[in-house]
Amino acid sequence: MNKKLLLKTQMIYLYILIVLFAITSPIFYLFVQNFYLQEIDETLLLSKSEFLDKSITELTAEDISVWNKFNSHIQIQPDKKLAQDTLYNQLYYNRLEQEYEPFRELNAPIRIEGKPYTLSIKTSLLEADDMITGVALYFVIILLVLFITILFINKLLSVRMWKPFYQTLQQIEKFEIDKHHKADFPLSDIEEFNKLNKSIEKLIEKNTSIYRTQREFVENAAHELQTPLAVFKAKIDTLIQCPDVTEEQSVILSSLNESLMRLTRLNKNLLLLSKIENENYNDKQTIVLNNIIEKQLEFFTEQAQLKNISIKTELSQKVIVQSNQTLSEILISNLFMNAVKHNINNGQIWIKFTENSIVFSNTGISQPLNKEKLFVRFSKANPSEHGTGLGLAIVKKISEINKWSVTYSFTESFHTFTVKI
Repeated sequence: MNKKLLLKTQMIYLYILIVLFAITSPIFYLFVQNFYLQEIDETLLLSKSEFLDKSITELTAEDISVWNKFNSHIQIQPDKKLAQDTLYNQLYYNRLEQEYEPFRELNAPIRIEGKPYTLSIKTSLLEADDMITGVALYFVIILLVLFITILFINKLLSVRMWKPFYQTLQQIEKFEIDKHHKADFPLSDIEEFNKLNKSIEKLIEKNTSIYRTQREFVENAAHELQTPLAVFKAKIDTLIQCPDVTEEQSVILSSLNESLMRLTRLNKNLLLLSKIENENYNDKQTIVLNNIIEKQLEFFTEQAQLKNISIKTELSQKVIVQSNQTLSEILISNLFMNAVKHNINNGQIWIKFTENSIVFSNTGISQPLNKEKLFVRFSKANPSEHGTGLGLAIVKKISEINKWSVTYSFTESFHTFTVKI
């Protein structure tokens, strides 16, 4: 699934912040713990110095038991053969709490009346753990607030910085080469976006110019071909009616006439497409499509009978649209013609109107058509057919002008074309 640019950027920042948070949090905890232990060690050493300066000179061996009785955290113990001061963590059982508690303990060698003893000074680490946990918790909260703030600020800045890009993207999405409106790209204080806009403008201008040139050529060529085609047809009709035409010549003239009619239809359809693209059919009015169907039904019924095709209709639902009368008639006519022409002998045509759609279904070849090429100009399901390959392209173009949509489906040997109003 594709993600939006800003969302993807935000997710990358979020992943980076999560990794940083996972790395820095334990490091910070260990740093605070180590710093606090150093402070405790300094306090223990300071207590030792104070004991040596003030208390040890007044103590005798007989006073040791009394001292230990009234000083639970500074004890004078038998000699442990220590060469120097030793600092370490130790667990002691608390009878009141009935649990073991952590302590930091200093053991130092001392002498009382010339005899060696060990001075043991300890302090509880329980408050230290609470303090370290509290500091770490505050650190985590501050870090989270900082991360959220960074993400929020980054999002605001990103939205503001990328706004010209999204405006350009919106203009490109709205742009249609066959329309007359010009893409209006916003100015930006970011050099890269301005370069992008200028490049797109040049590309649009170039392609629009090529498109207009091609469209004018098709329209002019179609207009210019009308007169020669009419003269050509008149000449062929004259030759066909000549009494001295042989049977062989008649066959040739009939073949020429058939090719001429096909060329005439092609020229007529190209001219129609050109007029549609030039917006010559902009006038719209309220039209009941059922009336158009009824007018054309008689003609196409006769055409269908030549192939023994039965036509079934379901037109109880009235379809009223705002459209051009001529284009609506052409759309229905092309759908009718497509259903008859590409049908099979003894086939069927089913026409159905719903509140918001026109459905033409017909039997035909026993496999679905290529949807990608179906509405492309000059595309044919069977290259040997004598059609122009423009009928469905015109249907699609008329649908686009009216902001309708035309779709194709193949179900149970029926080819179905649906125009959604």
